[in-house]
Amino acid sequence: MPQNEPEEDEVPAEDLILYDKDPATKIATITLNRPDRLNAPTIAMRLRYADLLHEANIDDDVKVLVIRGEGDDFGTGQDLPEFMEAMGREEGMVEELRLEDADITYPGRRQFRHGATTTQWFADPRAGCRTLQEFKKISIVEAKGYVYGWHFYQAGDADLVISSDDALFGHAAWRYAGTAPRMWWWATTMGLRKFQEMVFTGRPFTAEEMAELGFVNSVVPREELEAEVQKYAMACAQNRSTDVVFMQKTFFEIMKQYQGEYMGSLLTGVLESLAVYGRADANELVVNPEMFAGKMTDTIKDFDSRFPPDWRLSRKGRSAEE
Repeated sequence: MPQNEPEEDEVPAEDLILYDKDPATKIATITLNRPDRLNAPTIAMRLRYADLLHEANIDDDVKVLVIRGEGDDFGTGQDLPEFMEAMGREEGMVEELRLEDADITYPGRRQFRHGATTTQWFADPRAGCRTLQEFKKISIVEAKGYVYGWHFYQAGDADLVISSDDALFGHAAWRYAGTAPRMWWWATTMGLRKFQEMVFTGRPFTAEEMAELGFVNSVVPREELEAEVQKYAMACAQNRSTDVVFMQKTFFEIMKQYQGEYMGSLLTGVLESLAVYGRADANELVVNPEMFAGKMTDTIKDFDSRFPPDWRLSRKGRSAEE
């Protein structure tokens, strides 16, 4: 008799974050392989992603790293139900911090450090959020479909972003939380005026808009995306040596730190920790653990419908007629 399929939470992260490399070309690829959940990374997936970046950073068989998503989308951000459940536990995010087997007492829920420990952790390369920022090889994000949340972090931190013409860039946090870890760097990359538009309206930006802002390097039809990414990857792999790339990336890292990139990560971590003290407006949709016990999808869909069609987050909502 055939064996039962494993429950999704039993699927090892190694099967959800795929990695391969070609020593002949020195091009490696990380593939987010959870298309049925729009490639939303679990905590275990993000930690594996951080580990893979660390390995590729040292590996002399790797010079260029491509990050892509299986299916129609790069991704829509982290696994929010898992994250909210972990944040709501008295023991906090111990698995996020790789301390689930340690003999520790986590700060209590009424202590500032209960949540702030996690928001500051997102500035640590080991967390799998800001990790790509410190990668000393060449990174290329293959953007398509939704590029939201955590996936928007990766696009913002990559060296090059090659996008399909149907991609949408943004973060649901502007609608449901108000803050996100990489705000400083997005403002630096996109330009303050347009980034403020994204934050205050909550609307996603198209690939064409992001190319005009200098956030995206190339925009092509979906059917040409993989070939375009390969063209860029091969050109980078055949250009100057990996040692020279390391020197170039160190220069760019110093430049980014002069612009306050890491300070921005720490500052937005503090902002995220304080945001929970903001009083909600009467018409505001507040994401909390209780939402996930009900019809979260219907609630979010209803809230999204309040906005003009071309400012909605979902493709279905954007295509809906007035």
